[in-house]
Amino acid sequence: MRVLVTGGAGYIGSTLVRMLLDSGYDVICLDRLFFGIEPIRELLDNPNFKLVKDDIRWFDPKVLRGVDVVIDLAALSNDPAGELDPAKTYDINYLGRMRVARLSKEYGVKRYIFASTCSVYGFQEEIVNEESQLNPLTTYAKSAMLAEKDLLPLADRNFVVTILRFATAYGLSYRMRFDLVVNAMTLSLYKKGVIMVGGDGQQKRPLVHVKDISRAIIKVIEAEPDIVNGEIFNVGSNKQNYRIIDLAKEIGEAVGKPYRIEFYGEIDRRSYEVDFTKIRTRLNYETKYTVRDAAREIYQALKEGKVKDDLRTITVKWYKHLLNTYRLIKDVELYGKLL
Repeated sequence: MRVLVTGGAGYIGSTLVRMLLDSGYDVICLDRLFFGIEPIRELLDNPNFKLVKDDIRWFDPKVLRGVDVVIDLAALSNDPAGELDPAKTYDINYLGRMRVARLSKEYGVKRYIFASTCSVYGFQEEIVNEESQLNPLTTYAKSAMLAEKDLLPLADRNFVVTILRFATAYGLSYRMRFDLVVNAMTLSLYKKGVIMVGGDGQQKRPLVHVKDISRAIIKVIEAEPDIVNGEIFNVGSNKQNYRIIDLAKEIGEAVGKPYRIEFYGEIDRRSYEVDFTKIRTRLNYETKYTVRDAAREIYQALKEGKVKDDLRTITVKWYKHLLNTYRLIKDVELYGKLL
């Protein structure tokens, strides 16, 4: 079976494509490579892996010929990055991904899996599930909600559409990110012996390991069509809904090093607790990895120098760098024309 993964060199994608290859799939990775080729470089010689360096907004749709499944991960990821240029976020995260879905259907792709986010729930007093009213608070979340709404009507007997709302991801990845709460807390603990907690720490977040996200995607690929077609699934575990302050203590205890907690910033309006019963009962899906597992693994990887917190590991900072570089290049080009 041939699977195309948009954003396949990203935080989730670089883990997912390896798990797909290990499971015997042929994989096409379509990625703009904003963060470089390193996350997938070692895969380039794999005969079952193909890289297409392109953008979801204008890639040649012929690449979809012979593809059985499209997993649409490509997006400007996370809330701060989405606010850098809201129009661009809308263009990529909504219009770009709608283009991928419509072209997939046109070219005979059998299944389309959309990577959405639990941040579409925004702020909620009650525990939310897939039937709950949405309350997106950011451009990133609003774009995901718009895409969900317009994608589901594309589903039919020949085109299976599934929406996956991921909890906040964490864990080691080949394209490491230290702007995700578990990863960021572990980094701060390693560097300073301090765990930084945003706001008052009372906000709630659902969490899920990046490997468990990849396992959920593969579950959907292998499920019977009538179980997943036109369906939305929250991806995570009821055991991993955390108050941020409790999460900080969990990470500190897992690593087992002396630490203190410091608070910073304004109170975070995003707070929600999510029910993951549907994916457990419908797909027999259970998470395998815990926050404690990830904190220890990340801490050890930092200690051994296997990962480092360079500019690319903070998404919003790297995008700002790219934007500034692009503007500089354009300015130089314009200056050259004026001379």
